[in-house]
Amino acid sequence: MRPPARAGTASRRKTARRRNRSAPTTFYSIGVDAPVRPDEPLPRVPSIPRGALVVIEGRAPIWRYAMAFHRLHGSPAGAVAVFDPRLGAVVIASHVPELREGQVIEVEPP
Repeated sequence: MRPPARAGTASRRKTARRRNRSAPTTFYSIGVDAPVRPDEPLPRVPSIPRGALVVIEGRAPIWRYAMAFHRLHGSPAGAVAVFDPRLGAVVIASHVPELREGQVIEVEPP
């Protein structure tokens, strides 16, 4: 079992590799430390290599995750996943045959 994610990490690298190493994995951190309103902007989307797996992560309301997913629509990402500290990255949308919706990818956030 994976230990819980550490809170309050000051600086994070945005890119890591998933276990199968077939394509880069890019993390998009949308977490907040205080209550947030829907009209507050999301962080800037990191640079996404064509075909990459983008993992949205961070402690945030579900509507903020939906806004981040919508922002990634049309990006060069091959697949999008959300990070669950108990499971790993759960693929929620994919345009590449190597990754399917519902698949869990073992990754460690930066």
